[in-house]
Amino acid sequence: MEAFRRQGLVRPRQGRILGGVCAGLARRFGMGATMMRILFIVTLIVIPGSQIIVYPLLWILMPSE
Repeated sequence: MEAFRRQGLVRPRQGRILGGVCAGLARRFGMGATMMRILFIVTLIVIPGSQIIVYPLLWILMPSE
């Protein structure tokens, strides 16, 4: 999990909706959290299923701030 922290992948305490994964990814890649959530929903529609597996894994692996 320390590798995630070094890369800037942490779940922020502020702005969380469900675990803070999208907010953490948005911060890491310099996007808005709302835009990351929309992108997540769009990819869920285009490639169904993959995010249902990835999101909980990131929730477990990404350390909280």
